[in-house]
Amino acid sequence: EAHSSAKDEVWAGYRFVALADNEERQGLKVIDLGAGHASAGETLCGRIISVLKSEALLNESVGAGYLDRNWPPAFEDTGAWPLTSLRQSFLNGALTRLIDPDVVLRRQILAFVSHGDFGFASGRTEDGGFQRLWYAEPLGPEEVSFDADVFLLTKSKAEALTARPEDAIRPQPGPSPSPGPEPDPKPEPRPQPKRESSDTILQLAGSVPPEVWNRIGIKLLPKLRSAKGLSVGIDLSVTVDSSFAPNLEDDLRQILADLGLSDRVHIVIRAPENPI
Repeated sequence: EAHSSAKDEVWAGYRFVALADNEERQGLKVIDLGAGHASAGETLCGRIISVLKSEALLNESVGAGYLDRNWPPAFEDTGAWPLTSLRQSFLNGALTRLIDPDVVLRRQILAFVSHGDFGFASGRTEDGGFQRLWYAEPLGPEEVSFDADVFLLTKSKAEALTARPEDAIRPQPGPSPSPGPEPDPKPEPRPQPKRESSDTILQLAGSVPPEVWNRIGIKLLPKLRSAKGLSVGIDLSVTVDSSFAPNLEDDLRQILADLGLSDRVHIVIRAPENPI
């Protein structure tokens, strides 16, 4: 009886829930749970969670429409929401609270990017782009880290960034030849015997932004593999401080060894050309 009475006293004693809320006068939102009573079908923590859900203060998950409606004005122009800020918004009361925000956000971001509701990028560059970009394609869970240099992108921003790669890898057309005099009409050629079909080589050349390399492997290479004799090469060049170059070279050689490309890809170190 003493054990049962003590349990009832605990349930009756814990009747208020206080949450951080900037819209309240003192920065706290207080919810009166009312007098509670211990029962076999509910725990004290479960009772609190049920009340928070009924008050629309706690949710199991979050949808793409909710993020669209609550996109911060500070990131409307850039269309890129850092994941550190996104996660914090679900912790400080700015957005609805989640039972396990890290797990829920990571799961939902993978679905959003795969379905094309949002884009995902990491490594912002000086020209406003990103080193890596995903949109409407599978995204690995290991890529979703709540860092300041990892971003959730609006659909329009992601589409604008992914609209550039096809133009970047097309060969640039040369100057149009000047029109010459019209040739004299020729008699219709005689029927020639049917020749066997000959091969034609198609070659793609040009510069590719770093953020679309992963899309080349998904969209472009499968199309080329349907033909025969596919040959793929790389030509990568970066400028680094001389003191950092040896460490970077060692890292690159290790990566090439892990990929089994040590005998295929060679590293060349040279001094930068002097400007004219």
